[in-house]
Amino acid sequence: MTGRPVNHQRRADLLDAAVDYAVEYGLADLSWRPVARALGVSTTTLVHHFGTKEQMLEAILGRLRERAFAATSEAVGDQPDLATAARAVWTRTSDPRQGAEFRLFFAVYGRALQSPRQFAEFLDRVVADWMSALVDAQGPDTDVATATRTATLVIATIRGLLLDLLATGDRDRVQDAADSFLATLEHGPRPRGGVQSR
Repeated sequence: MTGRPVNHQRRADLLDAAVDYAVEYGLADLSWRPVARALGVSTTTLVHHFGTKEQMLEAILGRLRERAFAATSEAVGDQPDLATAARAVWTRTSDPRQGAEFRLFFAVYGRALQSPRQFAEFLDRVVADWMSALVDAQGPDTDVATATRTATLVIATIRGLLLDLLATGDRDRVQDAADSFLATLEHGPRPRGGVQSR
């Protein structure tokens, strides 16, 4: 006898609510009973839709990564150049209203680095999601190696600045540093070795 099928819309709604719970309370209380209580459902309902606690955690992390990427890709949009795209990403991610979500993001990042096998998908995608958008923002006249190198520096710098901001709350100092970095992108690196097709 097979169990009742999973209602995918219901699962998606529960997952979004579970992510909101994790953003508010962190990873420490991410177990069946407190999550079920907060969502107003039974633990049986969560088991039915997610399987195991580990699978629920994986689903939450996947949705969190999707949210973080959506926040940045929406900011990049069809921006005309890397400098404008990077500034849009910084403005969006450093918005105080996004603080709780990105604090959880960095908490997950740290946990993933300690348990890379358990969080392999998160680690595989956490840089790759941004990379494509920021490479494309540099335009077809920038060779692939240069575009990838520059995108890597942009991702690492913005994440480092954001981590500093979340850790210290010193917005004036971090914003000044961000403005200085973003200004260097106004006249980006010249292509080396000719244009390559992507």
